[in-house]
Amino acid sequence: MGYSENILEEILSRIDIVELISSYIPLKRAGRNFKALCPFHQEKTPSFMVSPQKQIYHCFGCQSGGNAFNFLMRYEHIEFKEAVEILAKKAGVVLEEKKPSSQESYLSYYKINETVADFYHNLLNSSCGKTALNYLKNRKIKEQTIKLLKIGFAPDQTDALIQNLRQKNYSVAILEKLGLVLLKEGGGYSDRFRNRVILPIFDVKMRILGFGGRILESSSKATLAKYINSPQTPIYTKGNHLYGLNFAKDNIIKNDTVIVVEGYFDFITPFQEGLNNIVASLGTALTIEQARAIKRYTHNVVMIYDADNAGQLATLRSLDIFLEQDMEVKIASLPSGFDPDLYVRTYGIESFKNLANSAQNLFDYKLKILRSMHDEHTVEGKSRIAYELLTTIKKIPHPVTQANYIKKLSEELDIKEDALFLEFKKINNPASIRINPVVTTKPKSDIHPTEKMLIQLMLEEEEIIKKLKDIISPQDFVSEKTAKIVSLLFEWVNQGKKIMVNNLLNYFPQEDILPFVCELSFSPNLDETQKETMLNDCIQRLKERKIKVLRENLQKEIEIAQNKGDKQRLNSLMQEFCQLTDFLKKR
Repeated sequence: MGYSENILEEILSRIDIVELISSYIPLKRAGRNFKALCPFHQEKTPSFMVSPQKQIYHCFGCQSGGNAFNFLMRYEHIEFKEAVEILAKKAGVVLEEKKPSSQESYLSYYKINETVADFYHNLLNSSCGKTALNYLKNRKIKEQTIKLLKIGFAPDQTDALIQNLRQKNYSVAILEKLGLVLLKEGGGYSDRFRNRVILPIFDVKMRILGFGGRILESSSKATLAKYINSPQTPIYTKGNHLYGLNFAKDNIIKNDTVIVVEGYFDFITPFQEGLNNIVASLGTALTIEQARAIKRYTHNVVMIYDADNAGQLATLRSLDIFLEQDMEVKIASLPSGFDPDLYVRTYGIESFKNLANSAQNLFDYKLKILRSMHDEHTVEGKSRIAYELLTTIKKIPHPVTQANYIKKLSEELDIKEDALFLEFKKINNPASIRINPVVTTKPKSDIHPTEKMLIQLMLEEEEIIKKLKDIISPQDFVSEKTAKIVSLLFEWVNQGKKIMVNNLLNYFPQEDILPFVCELSFSPNLDETQKETMLNDCIQRLKERKIKVLRENLQKEIEIAQNKGDKQRLNSLMQEFCQLTDFLKKR
């Protein structure tokens, strides 16, 4: 967590979550709790609850929940460390960070990348970087932009970086792990980036994750890629990040919109000319992780494409992920032969902003593309257009909005609404079942009712935890979520710690565990007269269910052993299966 348990608990003990949340949104008393319209999704009926006794909040609409730290992180779009610092100051608690563990060696990776960025940046401003610097100037990249983005230059030498870092006692093995060097066929290592403009890739905390390298025009060869990028490393996964988000996030919040382009210079040129709510995807197809990264700052996205040709359809399909995340996405296309970088250099930033402001919504833009691909006057063409758009509409989480788009599609293609609805119902779209912030009905839980009730009993009464730790174990729980919760509860009881839900949440940063614990904590207390009966029944059901799951797994292994003809393995598995069956019969 970065801070000691005692520090975090001390902060939470001094912060009143009702006072904190009411400083952001109006709360109204509702029995023992407080309620409000949820600040994290649109709703007309309040489903956002705050408990002064348990010092937690939970929204029964979008399933967000947590303690004071979680609320501040979500509302202010900040990281856990920042939330702790803010609330510590408010509570008058002096922070002392825990000593770094072995897992925190990632800090050394960031430090190495920082050193590499400095090395390349310094070379750009040296005599050997003159050609690269002129290349940037010809593209109208300003000096202050080069400095801000730490743009650099990798010389055309096989070991320039290696030699420099060896003098600083960095291991070549670590450099390989960070994707900075390559293993040569004949043995030894060479620099990954050579004779290229170097573009460091930052995360939102301003740490350097990796690098992109753009080949110089003067050294372009048909066999060399225009761009090469860092591979996946312990600290960098390409599909999880957006270039420039660290510089743009504050303006994205301010404008409540983000402009998304594809490449490095498509970001750099508009950004330096004053369009500060822009990011680059570093690829044409966006990922769910990138969509979620954007969603922390805004729900409104404008995609800028190089041209509106039919070849974009595959890419357009990927934009459905924004709909699944309940985000608004619009698309603007540039004239043929232009990318954002060239367009801004040719027509200016104001023209580019106007183009972004005139973007079409995904439905209208996709319909335009599909009409250019298929003849809507034929039955086959009309069917193809309808199916593609119905697939997109399926991703929208609001039934009313879906119905409105189907009605619009009916008018555009002159197809009866009833026929479109029939086709719409046939479309199988598992992704649309994802939990979405605007859905006010409770999503189906993947946790068995028996495990759920046991957790609720334990959260209500500490004595039940003490009793259960001698009867069951975390391994008896099939769900990984409940097993983690039970393991921590047993650990706390053994240590003599008081069970406080708001403190418990500090140990579960996972988004899927937080709402589960919070929802149970807001559930009505179970009948005291029935608790003992319910507890015993749950224990028996838990044991039986665990055995049934083990038997099912054994059956699969038995089938594999039979197919392989492994008689020794088969006999061993059969004996184990029979023992479990006998155990169930005796219960």
